[in-house]
Amino acid sequence: MKSVIVFTLFVISLLMCSCVQKTHKRIVVVTLDVSKVDNIQSVGIRGNGQPLSWETDYPMQEMVKDSLYKAIITTETGYLFAEGKCTVNGNFELQDQPNRRINFDTKNDTTFVDLVFDKE
Repeated sequence: MKSVIVFTLFVISLLMCSCVQKTHKRIVVVTLDVSKVDNIQSVGIRGNGQPLSWETDYPMQEMVKDSLYKAIITTETGYLFAEGKCTVNGNFELQDQPNRRINFDTKNDTTFVDLVFDKE
């Protein structure tokens, strides 16, 4: 009986020790060149990790008409990178190609990413 109690206490102590990795606030500024795309109605980005989603666009704001868009994404994560793809009019870029990988700048508060739609 004593060994069962000792084992139970050991398991409880393991459960109380957190194995969750530390999270950090990450700010990512994405600039997207869409100058080679016609008939632009909407521009966005999709990906993993809140506030991004693979189901709906995170909207990008027009900086230069029909040419340059920008999004500022703030997230709390323990990961050192995120994956995503940009969209124009709801259509994904880089069809049948891997997702873009955005490595967070670990030395600065903000990561800056300059992209060209449908070009690696």
